Amino acid sequence: MRGTSTAGPTMNPVTTASFVFLAAHLVALVVRGYDDTSLALVVSSLLMFACCLANAVHLLGVKAALKFVAIAVVLGWFAEQMGASHGWFFGEYDYTDVLGPRLGEVPAVIPLMWFSLTYMGYVIANLIVWRAPVDGSPRWFDAVVLSLLAAMVVTAFDLGADPYFVYTLKAWIMVEKDGWWFGETVQGFFGWMFVSFCIVFLFRLTLRHTPSLPWSPVNRRHALVPVLMYAGFMVFQMCVSHPMELRTIAFFAMGMPILSALAGWQHWLPSRKAAR
Repeated sequence: MRGTSTAGPTMNPVTTASFVFLAAHLVALVVRGYDDTSLALVVSSLLMFACCLANAVHLLGVKAALKFVAIAVVLGWFAEQMGASHGWFFGEYDYTDVLGPRLGEVPAVIPLMWFSLTYMGYVIANLIVWRAPVDGSPRWFDAVVLSLLAAMVVTAFDLGADPYFVYTLKAWIMVEKDGWWFGETVQGFFGWMFVSFCIVFLFRLTLRHTPSLPWSPVNRRHALVPVLMYAGFMVFQMCVSHPMELRTIAFFAMGMPILSALAGWQHWLPSRKAAR
């Protein structure tokens, strides 16, 4: 019956798609390590979005997944547009043509990346605290704390990604080039925390009175998709980040939430309903 969970190996086109897109995205990450062209970047970003969307539809249900996408894409685009045009949130910067076509001042793939990253943070935070990939707790305190944790998971990714995007890929140009973090400004991390928190918190608010309803019965491996994708980014940063110090930072900053999420996943009981 739809909306219930079992431990059986149920597969359907949606769950199959999430694993296919995950595999394709990880392959694209390897290709990017050798050929960081605009096409490789855009393709890997689109595959990441497709994988996260398919997985969200499966774990959250269609309505909840589309709400998450709408919140993340709209807020992500707005924050980046204000940042690129007015210097809000992240400091002053200008996008180059590396990330492909733009919507306003913002490459079209950037808002899609905001959804993907915040969805990963959302699932990882839930696994750490609730030992389940999805929660529907109506308590304000839970919503705030879990949203902050998800935002920290997302920002941990950015510790290595930001210098890589700026100095290796030259995807955008920062006006201030002498910041405290390998040339990057600390304000950028405030922006990542704030925007990520707002996206996840607003999504959690939509679950307070209408909990998510899984698309079909789920089992343990479905919740691993966002964790594996995040782990793929950790390995990628450990291999290509520059300066070299960022490779060690990526291991510890991203490795801790990955291991914590895996520990929670190990205790998840799929016989429970995914949404509480």
